[in-house]
Amino acid sequence: MRKLVQTLSMLKISDISYSVEGRQLLNGASVTIPDGHKVGIVGRNGTGKTTLFRLIRGELTLEGGTINIPRGARMGGITQEVPSNEVSLIDTVLAADTERASLLAESETATDPMRIADIQTRLADIDAWSAEGRASSILKGLGFDEEAQKRPCSDFSGGWRMRVALGAVLFSKPDLLLLDEPTNYLDLEGALWLESYLQKYPHTVLIVSHDRGLLNRAVGSILHLEDKKLTYYQVPYDKFAEQRAAKLAVLESEAKKQDARRAHLQSFVDRFKAKASKATQAQSRVKMLAKMTPITTPQESAMKRFSFPEPEELSPPIINTESASVGYDDKAILSHLDLRIDQDDRIALLGKNGEGKSTLSKLLSDRLKPMGGRMARHNKLRIGFFAQHQVDELYIDENPLDHLRRVRPKETPARHRARLAGFGLGADQAETLVGKLSGGQKARLSLLLATIDAPHLLILDEPTNHLDIESREALVEALTAYTGAVVLVSHDMHLLSLVADRLWLVKDGRVTVWDDDLEAYRKVLLTPDTPAKPKKPKAAKKASKEDLQTLRAEVKKCEARVEKINDMADKLAKKLADPALYDDAKKGEMEVWQKKYGEVMDAQERAEAMWMKALEKVEKATA
Repeated sequence: MRKLVQTLSMLKISDISYSVEGRQLLNGASVTIPDGHKVGIVGRNGTGKTTLFRLIRGELTLEGGTINIPRGARMGGITQEVPSNEVSLIDTVLAADTERASLLAESETATDPMRIADIQTRLADIDAWSAEGRASSILKGLGFDEEAQKRPCSDFSGGWRMRVALGAVLFSKPDLLLLDEPTNYLDLEGALWLESYLQKYPHTVLIVSHDRGLLNRAVGSILHLEDKKLTYYQVPYDKFAEQRAAKLAVLESEAKKQDARRAHLQSFVDRFKAKASKATQAQSRVKMLAKMTPITTPQESAMKRFSFPEPEELSPPIINTESASVGYDDKAILSHLDLRIDQDDRIALLGKNGEGKSTLSKLLSDRLKPMGGRMARHNKLRIGFFAQHQVDELYIDENPLDHLRRVRPKETPARHRARLAGFGLGADQAETLVGKLSGGQKARLSLLLATIDAPHLLILDEPTNHLDIESREALVEALTAYTGAVVLVSHDMHLLSLVADRLWLVKDGRVTVWDDDLEAYRKVLLTPDTPAKPKKPKAAKKASKEDLQTLRAEVKKCEARVEKINDMADKLAKKLADPALYDDAKKGEMEVWQKKYGEVMDAQERAEAMWMKALEKVEKATA
């Protein structure tokens, strides 16, 4: 006889409704989350995901329906950063386990032998004596070394204190863990650590996130909030996206069939309703039309794309450094920098927080000058820079049109609106105060301001914070089509894998090329303490098919670069062959063109050398 096993629910949401300022976010929404499940909550920005969390926590009052969790279940999440006080990070995290803290405090004063025995038994049951090691491990995973863990919270900025708050709630291990965009204040290393930690978390997790990597690896189910309803899919994100696309296709097909049927019936009614002989049939069809329940597809907003202006082409390289160093107050953070950036480069900066990624970005964007060595930039180079602090520095009491009037005072209001529309900010948002815009809308405005001059080099530091999944895909498309160079810092592995074709590792005061792929880097980060096995000497072997493809792709890239430079050289040679250029009146212009020709010749020599080197690698691999 089969034995039925009942799955206990950790969270039961039944027919709930809620509105904000007259706009209904939830209407008759229901879902049951089984105990121990890890669920990603997704939906377009503004659909009410954060509001749903506040309703679950009881911070808002439902207009209808119920939300139930088992009696005695502990719920935890991050609502604000930890205070800026003199308590150390490790003690702040340890204090999050209130039962342990209370028992330890009582153990200091208890005198009854029976009570003392009970306290010690309970402390052993909750593994209190390993607590400091567990708390330290969590903080280390979030980017705090042992020295930092002993420092007071007041030593750290708000973003870092949010990490401490995350560490505290993870340490307390609530039965229902609610996390709202936790990777927004983590770097790539911290995000990957959190992903791994959540995979092993022993209780129920609900996490609002737009990070596809996390939604595919850390959770097993997706809760979709759309059209004021909740739909539960017991699959990771990519499978959910496939199932939802299939569901939309069926709905759209059925809706088209129903529209055709409705049009046919309406045509009969319109044609014969005035004829007495057909009145009964016409009336019958009117009733059929009234009974037809419209088939509606989910409200799909058109993907709000990004329109990056195209810069003119510059001769390579646009930036070149030789033995350069950079830092602050005469102290070098990075040194021995031998870097080259061409206009077609897509570079991702890897490395832990504090290693110097921001310092390198400031050097490349001319916000910091080199302390030593040589750094050359193309004399016409324009650079766009986007970082989260720029989003925070927007004028909250002005609207987006005001921001554009400041940087483009001579342009017409119509041109300003067209620019905003190109970044997904419509007529309503154009005249809305920035302080009332969503995080995603503010990020779009900041990206517009960063790219308005059609930069040849675009430096992006965590550009996807507050962007929903559709907007992230739109950003990928825009960066793929963009004809300038991109230097990218992001915790979003999906974005990095689709955009970057070169990886630079910032570590131990150096910047080196990471020759392997992102997946290999992820594995290294998740097993940092694994000692490297000594390599045994082995006979040389032919490169694998994948290695050869990579090498040949590099040859093609070098060849294309040489061809591009040769075309540029031919055009300059024709220009210099024009006798009119050598008139005394054009002496200054002639010198400019000769200098440009010299730069192109130098670039040609370097490009050909790189091409020959790539060809040699292929020959060696196939020998």
